[in-house]
Amino acid sequence: MRSKKSSNAELELAHQARLLRRQLRWDTVGLLAGVDEAGRGPLAGPVVAAAVILDERYTIKGLADSKKLTALRRDKLFDEILAKALCCSIAQASVEEIDTLNILQATLLAMRRAVEGLRLRPAKVLVDGNRLPVLGVPAQAIVKGDALVPAISAASILAKVTRDRWCKELDAQYPQYGFAGHKGYGTAEHLAALKTHGACPQHRKTFAPVTAVL
Repeated sequence: MRSKKSSNAELELAHQARLLRRQLRWDTVGLLAGVDEAGRGPLAGPVVAAAVILDERYTIKGLADSKKLTALRRDKLFDEILAKALCCSIAQASVEEIDTLNILQATLLAMRRAVEGLRLRPAKVLVDGNRLPVLGVPAQAIVKGDALVPAISAASILAKVTRDRWCKELDAQYPQYGFAGHKGYGTAEHLAALKTHGACPQHRKTFAPVTAVL
């Protein structure tokens, strides 16, 4: 049974979402693209970003912050988003770019690549969080956007599923680290594997736990 505090938080989010939709209807004419990323915190692998322009003719039920969904639900929504959206784009910034630029700038780079990869040009881009990449179209940063804007929710799902699948492939290549389970995050298991085996080529060398074992 959900607590009263949890219910109140959900009601407040729903209210914010309605206000935001009303505002966007008034101030934006044309296509809206939602943008989000996955993989800022892990110790290994690229940071992945996605951009999505939804088709108003086709409703996708259950869109939400990807972190609030089960892996099975994310996988099903991933396929539905690709099938029903007007257009989607998934991009990344590599481990080398993360180590060279820093994780924030690499994330913004991946986001810019995702927007530039869209087949259709949006009239406005809505980005989850409080920082914006440099874009050639108007953009707005929205804190908790992955819970408020369906297009951002869709982008968060595409980015999350893409990166999780990449981690499974990496796990097959380097099974000693357990990437399929922790997805590159600094869990106790991952830190122990780093101390035992050292870093692999996909570890981010500028992240402290990795730097410590190099």
